[in-house]
Amino acid sequence: MENNLKVYKSDKFDVEDTASLSLFLYPNSFFVFAKDKNQANIAVHHHQNFNWNKIEEELSADPLLKADVPAKIFIHEGLFSLIPGVLFQPGKESEYLQLIGDLPENAHFFNTPLDSNNIQIVSYISSKIKKSLESRFSELSFIHGASSFLSYLFKERFNLIGQEILVNYFGKHMYLAAFTDQDLSVFNRFEINTKEDILKYILIMIETLKYDRNHVRISLFGLSEKTEINEEWGSQYFTNFRMLKPYENQNYSHGFKHLKSEHIFEAHWQYD
Repeated sequence: MENNLKVYKSDKFDVEDTASLSLFLYPNSFFVFAKDKNQANIAVHHHQNFNWNKIEEELSADPLLKADVPAKIFIHEGLFSLIPGVLFQPGKESEYLQLIGDLPENAHFFNTPLDSNNIQIVSYISSKIKKSLESRFSELSFIHGASSFLSYLFKERFNLIGQEILVNYFGKHMYLAAFTDQDLSVFNRFEINTKEDILKYILIMIETLKYDRNHVRISLFGLSEKTEINEEWGSQYFTNFRMLKPYENQNYSHGFKHLKSEHIFEAHWQYD
């Protein structure tokens, strides 16, 4: 456990100052953000090499998760669907998701509103994991992990040009969004192993949407040095290519200068 845990915390951190928690469960890792009463982050724990089948062990060993405070659980589940708000009907989540993949038995469905309820992200969590989390927190909410990236893009939509593809890279996966004339055309998650995979999915999307390769703007978030992707690489394939960091809606006390090495979107911007 100790070898798999990275700790970032305020210089004056006291666990008793924790007023709420945000947990971000990725496919192979998860992050715990502890916030004080002013919603400033006072500690961040990164659980590396995370195994969903051993989540109970991870939860039990983390001292940040001992306090019974309100918790937001962000699930980066690959099976999800975006439903227009005017068409969304509570109670029909399984019908929406069955159209795109196989669902486990006893799944717990949840939905996340975006863009002033114009869109709902529908997804699920296993009942086993739900019960494990409910046994620790008397007040918790389930939110799809893509909501942070998407909420940021909707905030920035009026700064977008006519053809935009935006990618949020995380581990061996990426979210890809395409906006046409500032309206969301496509949003999906892909598994990737190399930088060529990122290029492949971007090119497929350009062709699918009939974008102009000399005009479309490509924006990438969350890239580390390990990916070997930089401005020079992108400029070989695209006229309009950029690597970005999101604007901040997160506050930190002193002592977090090394957190940026994690390159996760939620370190800068979280769905609220």
